[in-house]
Formats: sequence, C-alpha cells, structure tokens
Amino acid sequence: MEIFIDADGCPVVGLTVMLAKRYCVPVTIICDTAHVFSYEGVRVITVDKGADSADFRLVNLIGKGDIAVTQDYGLAAMCLARNAFAINQNGLVYSDENISSLLGARYAAKKIRKSGGRLKGPQKRKKQQDTEFERTLESLIVNNM
Repeated sequence: MEIFIDADGCPVVGLTVMLAKRYCVPVTIICDTAHVFSYEGVRVITVDKGADSADFRLVNLIGKGDIAVTQDYGLAAMCLARNAFAINQNGLVYSDENISSLLGARYAAKKIRKSGGRLKGPQKRKKQQDTEFERTLESLIVNNM
C-alpha cells in the first residue's frame, strides 16, 4: 500500500503525511511547478503545469490497494478503475456507488458555469473536516494493510 496525494490545492497534505508515517505507509506527493513540497521521507514528483498533468501521472503510478487523496472526481474515478481507494479532503471515500452521481453533478455545474451562471464556492474549512478526514483515512489504512 502507498498513499498518493494530488497535492495541487490539497488542504490535508501535512495531515496525510503524519498519518502515513504513523503506520509506516509510503507517500508520494504529486504537484505541478506552481507548488513546492518538502517532507522528510516523502517522495515528491513535480510535473509541468498543464490541464490534468498531475492527475495523469498519479493514475499511471497508482495500483491495486493504494490510496489516492484527491478532490478531483475524474481522477477518483480513474483510481477506482485501477482497484485503488480514493478519498477527498473531507473524508468522503469515493466508491462505485457514489462516483457516477458525483461526476454527473460536476458535469451539471460545468454546464452552468459555461452558460455564464455562477455557483457558490466552498465554505471556509473547519476543524471538523480535518477530524473526519483523519478518521476515515486512518480507517482505510488500518483496514487494508
């Protein structure tokens, strides 16, 4: 098992690294050149800026039983297709049961934005979201070691 972090805009990189170290699970952070990460004992892969370049690198590295931390539904779907686990920054575990509706909602939101509509952005991050993420990621790690 390895944890891969889609780190562009990810608010739980440090928390993920801390949990992974607790359970001796290797971590790979994947980001584009607009971000810089450095954690002792963590592999960092920096890719060129470009639409989905970090996502494609991650999906090419991830394997069965690995965990991806991402807020990107499309990337999560590709990880599920590779028999990996995927979790978002709030502790939502992506699954075959919920990924279709999430992708559908993403498509609908894109259509609204493309036609000039506006959608509310995410609310300010709360401590409860970190707590739920930590609880869920720890459970994924422990139950799949």
